[in-house]
Amino acid sequence: MPPSTEPATSALPAVVPGRPYTHEMVIVHRVFRREATLLPRLVRAVAPGDAARARLVADYAREYVHGLVHHHHLEDELIWPLLRVRADAREELVDRMERQHLALDASLEHIPAMLADWRTGADRVTGLALADVLDAHRDALSEHLDDEERLVLPLVAEHLTVAEWDAVGRRGLETLPKNKVLLALGAILEDATPEERAWFLGRAPLAGRLLWRLVGRRRYAARCHALRAPLKSD
Repeated sequence: MPPSTEPATSALPAVVPGRPYTHEMVIVHRVFRREATLLPRLVRAVAPGDAARARLVADYAREYVHGLVHHHHLEDELIWPLLRVRADAREELVDRMERQHLALDASLEHIPAMLADWRTGADRVTGLALADVLDAHRDALSEHLDDEERLVLPLVAEHLTVAEWDAVGRRGLETLPKNKVLLALGAILEDATPEERAWFLGRAPLAGRLLWRLVGRRRYAARCHALRAPLKSD
């Protein structure tokens, strides 16, 4: 796994029996925070005319967009409706989350078309415009994730059952292509503390843990190197 900057504290929040363990969402959010920060830098690091490099970055950006949209659709479908019914005194927070999702959708709206234009020839003007759009998206995403973690996850822990919370993660895993599972695990583990890594891997079946150690770790490190190597000279 490539080097990463770990959070200042490594202690896991306590698991409350019978309540959703929402800290796992904080760990997943780190993936979106990191990649949203890296993407505009990756785009700007592509030399004009380097179509091969542009295709690599554009394909990864499309995966990011798809992953974030799917993540938010799961929340829209499985979390916000339950909170509306059970935490009606805090309904304004659910409204805020939904408004922010709409704003994030708007921040992503033009990215697929811009990626399609840019990936074919790595045009400098298109690339710079794309990076600016990705910067704006990163800022909107950061505000949303801050609000969700600070204001809404406590409501989830109070008002959703463990089964309802686990269904969110299960649905996300079910829709993930099999050839992306180890890469997704690597993305989650990269900025996790040792305790968080142990917790996530401890929930995986033995075969999955062995596959990660034997194959996944190297595969994820190789992908990170291929994507991020040009950033070392930033």
